[in-house]
Amino acid sequence: MTTPRQQELLGEWLPGAELVKDLSWGLVGTTVLMLEHDGTRYIVKAGDEADTNIARELRAHREWLEPWTSRGLAPRLAFGDDDAKLLVTHYLPGDLVEGTPDEYNPETYHQAGVLLALLHGQLTVEDKDFEASENEKSLAWLDGPHRIAPDVVSRLRDEINSWPIPPSTLVPTHGDWQPRNWLINNGTVTAIDFGRAELRPAWGDFGRLAAQQFRQDRRLEAAFLDGYGTDPRDPATWRRNSIREAIGTACWAFRVGSEDYEQQGHRMIAEALAAD
Repeated sequence: MTTPRQQELLGEWLPGAELVKDLSWGLVGTTVLMLEHDGTRYIVKAGDEADTNIARELRAHREWLEPWTSRGLAPRLAFGDDDAKLLVTHYLPGDLVEGTPDEYNPETYHQAGVLLALLHGQLTVEDKDFEASENEKSLAWLDGPHRIAPDVVSRLRDEINSWPIPPSTLVPTHGDWQPRNWLINNGTVTAIDFGRAELRPAWGDFGRLAAQQFRQDRRLEAAFLDGYGTDPRDPATWRRNSIREAIGTACWAFRVGSEDYEQQGHRMIAEALAAD
């Protein structure tokens, strides 16, 4: 565990728990462990001082995930402490979709669309500041360390500064909706990892798929939309989102040293700018 307080809380919640597997990703300072206590398995997530994901994940569990957890489609929260940046969920059985034949099975995407519609459909919030805030985040990424070419940075800045800032309708979103955060168990797709969960426009959960699997096989996009029930993307807002997603991917990946994701981010930037 990362801190003495996290160790203390875990000892209170799951005394004598045994380590089954270390599931930590390694790119960020979050420790992820599978533990067993009294014959029951749990997933523990412990954030470091820089972590902002644990609080978002706890909020998601407390406010938005009931449509999934009540159906066994997401892990249930067992314990959590915002100040300690620590949460414990019940283990959700299943195999990760990413890297398996299910990653390119249209049925997987139909189920993922149905699943996402359950999350999005429970709440809407009107927000007049969302677009402006997202633009500021993108400009801040460009102000920081990255390897985006100077002429591309200039073009990105000019475009962002030219955008309108209309009001937005926000819904609960996962924030990283893609096969690396889906499990499949006896043919049923379920969801994990809510560290980027937040109120956003519905189309925010389409970005990862559009940049990856959808561009490789359009059948997957069709199946996903059929499951979701509609397509919330309109050309103008989708272009803005695509550029912001591309900037965030390239800059974040550079900061954490993930060259594959960084190259994906540069490709996303080129493709988004070419879609004039």
